[in-house]
Amino acid sequence: MTGKTTITLAFLGWAGTGLAQELPAPLDDAAWPDVDPREAALGQLLFYDPLLSGNREVACATCHHPEFGTSDGLSLPLGDGGQGLGPLRTVDPENPPEQRVPRNSQALWNVGALEYVSMFHDGRVEMDPSAPGGMRTPLDADMVEGFASMLSAQTMFPVLSPDEMAGHYSENEVAQAVRLGMLTGPGGAWDLIARRVAAIPDYAVRFEDTYGLAPEEIGFTDISDAIAAFITFEFRSDTSPFDARLRKGAPLDPQAEAGLALFYGAAGCVDCHSGPFQTDHGFHAMGAPQLGPGKAARFESHARDEGRFRVTGRAEDLHAFRTPSLRNVALTAPYGHAGSHASLRGFVADHLDPVAALPGYDRGQAVLPRMEVSDWRILDDPAESDAIASAVTLPPVKLAADEIDALVAFLESLTDPVARTGRLGIPEAVPSGLPVP
Repeated sequence: MTGKTTITLAFLGWAGTGLAQELPAPLDDAAWPDVDPREAALGQLLFYDPLLSGNREVACATCHHPEFGTSDGLSLPLGDGGQGLGPLRTVDPENPPEQRVPRNSQALWNVGALEYVSMFHDGRVEMDPSAPGGMRTPLDADMVEGFASMLSAQTMFPVLSPDEMAGHYSENEVAQAVRLGMLTGPGGAWDLIARRVAAIPDYAVRFEDTYGLAPEEIGFTDISDAIAAFITFEFRSDTSPFDARLRKGAPLDPQAEAGLALFYGAAGCVDCHSGPFQTDHGFHAMGAPQLGPGKAARFESHARDEGRFRVTGRAEDLHAFRTPSLRNVALTAPYGHAGSHASLRGFVADHLDPVAALPGYDRGQAVLPRMEVSDWRILDDPAESDAIASAVTLPPVKLAADEIDALVAFLESLTDPVARTGRLGIPEAVPSGLPVP
């Protein structure tokens, strides 16, 4: 739903009293695809099952856990080679990862909605009618086809990443296949994982009941379709106080109402955070601090993360990242593409004038489990930091401290108690018998 409704907001004592602000139209069922309950139930088990990772230790839920707002509570994730969950996750001394995962684990709220046209911080999986299967991915023409959705295609990639789910070269057959470039076809990484799943009797029965597939017919696209159906169902979020405001005119508390007026008015947040999910689905250079290993090919030695530029090659996309949805944002700390800020208020305050804030960034705001890696190569290099700042084109916004507090109160009104609790929840056990995160 992308329609607009005009609501006049008047708040005694706040600048902008009487301004007319455009708010999104209320969401309804038409914003999401229909989901078969059997498919969602199968996807729930697969989402929480470490069987899909090379070393059988990491599930999708490890880095996208409802306890941490469908993220993981860390600035940069620890996938394979980590122990525990959330901010308490630590490096496994017996199997340490080579690096942190380069970007903050994105929340999954509403990513199954029909209006989503790209995935990942840089949009490297996106709808493209001219591409095979109607979407463009890092594999281009080599990408397999037959997905039920773009979200399903997205789930194909974390299982290939050594530091996320695959593990490293000599550790398991999936990692070895990735190393050899064997991703598709019999014996490829995706097929190896599918064969694991098909060999579990409970999964074989469920795939037969859900899709009519015999064990030998189960492919990773079927696994990813089920996971996408679960994510779409479980993490739909449209029953927050803000949604009640849109549907019924039920006012937020006065501070949040004042923040709403700022968000859709003088603060200019709506310029990028537009629409019913507070995202324009675009890419913008906003000067968020860069930490961690960056996004580089294996033959490159830099630690830069140039964002959308790595996908398009266009200079105007340097250091631009996808506008995140703000639904349940109060639950999804840390913030920024590299998880630079543990505090929502701190991120909002710096976000208003990121160029001025970058030199004084407090590194103590990052949530980084101890690891013997260099996390600050970019911020320690004035030329690299200047490049991040120079990519910002939006003007700064000046707000008083109480106005920032009001904005944060409005953002907190986007928290959805139904989505936070979950619909299917966390299973007590999964068919593989492996530990559930």
